[in-house]
Amino acid sequence: MVIIVGAGPAGMVTALLLARQGVQVLLLERHHRPYPLPRAVHLDDECVRILQSAGVAAEFVRISRPAAGLRLLDARHEPLAEFRRSETVGAHGYPQANLFDQPALEEILLKAVSQDPLIELRRGVTVTGVEGGGAGAGCRVRWVRTSSSDELGAAEVGAGVLAAEAVVGCDGAGSLVRSAIGSRFRTLAPDQTWFVLDVLGPAPVRPWDGVEQICDPARPATYLRVGEQRLRWEFRMRPGETIDELTERRAELVAPWLGPSRHAVHAVHATHAVTHQVLRTAEYTFRAAVADRWRRDRVFLVGDAAHLTPPFIGQGLGSGLRDAANLSWKLAMVLRGAANDWLLDSYQAERAPHATTLIRLAALAGGLMSSPVAARLGPVLRAAGRSEKLTSRILAGTSPPLRSGPLAPRRPAFRSLVGTLVPNFGVGPDTRLDDLLGTGFALLTRREDVPADGLRAGLGAGLGAQLGARVVRAGGLPLVRQWLDAQDLDFVLLRPDRVILAVGSGRSRDASRPAV
Repeated sequence: MVIIVGAGPAGMVTALLLARQGVQVLLLERHHRPYPLPRAVHLDDECVRILQSAGVAAEFVRISRPAAGLRLLDARHEPLAEFRRSETVGAHGYPQANLFDQPALEEILLKAVSQDPLIELRRGVTVTGVEGGGAGAGCRVRWVRTSSSDELGAAEVGAGVLAAEAVVGCDGAGSLVRSAIGSRFRTLAPDQTWFVLDVLGPAPVRPWDGVEQICDPARPATYLRVGEQRLRWEFRMRPGETIDELTERRAELVAPWLGPSRHAVHAVHATHAVTHQVLRTAEYTFRAAVADRWRRDRVFLVGDAAHLTPPFIGQGLGSGLRDAANLSWKLAMVLRGAANDWLLDSYQAERAPHATTLIRLAALAGGLMSSPVAARLGPVLRAAGRSEKLTSRILAGTSPPLRSGPLAPRRPAFRSLVGTLVPNFGVGPDTRLDDLLGTGFALLTRREDVPADGLRAGLGAGLGAQLGARVVRAGGLPLVRQWLDAQDLDFVLLRPDRVILAVGSGRSRDASRPAV
């Protein structure tokens, strides 16, 4: 059994992915009820693909909406640059940018968790300690249960110790699990304090339907329409300002979006703002940090417990889902004896570089919004927005190719493919390639003589002797066949997280035993 500490989105997705690998999971959550207010609002197409692996993508699509991309504005709300994202299906099978309401996502995940016989969720349980975790030694989790009458002053009603084969800490920025393994955050950029305002009401008068970031040293800001009538603004707080003060001034802050003229930023009165219902006001400290250790023995960190990302590129929750996708299949293989513990070393090695890159990029974006340089760079930014290739690079949250290693041996001939994600092609009505691949290793092939019972190949001493890979022939899958033909490949071996592990042609070797 694996114990997951924290039943937020990252914790529940980790549980669902482990359960799909046949692992029994116990989720421990200190709150008695789901948090009812919105927080995360964006996932890219790669992360929606992870939700597909967890079995909830169709439900997510119903509660989300595509976004047009990112627009940078100056202090007068004049456009500096636009970076558009495709609202149609991309390489991962979903729109590139998706806005949603986090409580709605958590409701979907909770339903899936409650219906999975391998997952148990216990609420009102606070973990107070984590011990052990060496290979074969098991872990011990100390806990206390509190009454549900008042979470602020809840009384302790029970305590105990649980045994587990592994523990995954999805318990957020203040992670007890992180402290238990002796891990510390390394700060990558200075903290920033922002005022967040979520409201219900009519959309702003201007037509842009993506994310707007105001590059104004005096008051950097972000705006996005999350749902049909749910709007979010974020404003950087000045020294000495309080959340109460900005809550009182909220109509003035949002007036440039709701007033009759975007040019009269300081002259517009906020009569429109009173028609909006305030869902939440909050003061957030945006942090940029990454843990120096993500694992000790069989105790792991996932999501905000491992890294903290400013929200400026919308990759906070997405990074946690990528952690879950990378860790879950590796941990499952080790627990069922199909791999040695060395496989778990690859978790931080593969995930930390990408998470760190996104954190630095988010911090850079936040710094640009606060810098007077942004306005002077207007012509350069406008030119960048007209470059389709550069726009794609700026907006892509997609994981970069993994560094060469046992699980991504990037040989020169195929360096552009190995270590990347295979496209999630549409292969039928409401069906994508991932639906055909199963939960383990898979072999895409355009040959008909590959044994139907799957690939039998080793990946070195650490992964054990055999891989049972599901064979998916491309003959009846036109898009897959076209892709293999374009790459001149007879087979592509995929990891359970759909990262390409090996590629090759059968001209000079047995196609059922790709060299890795």
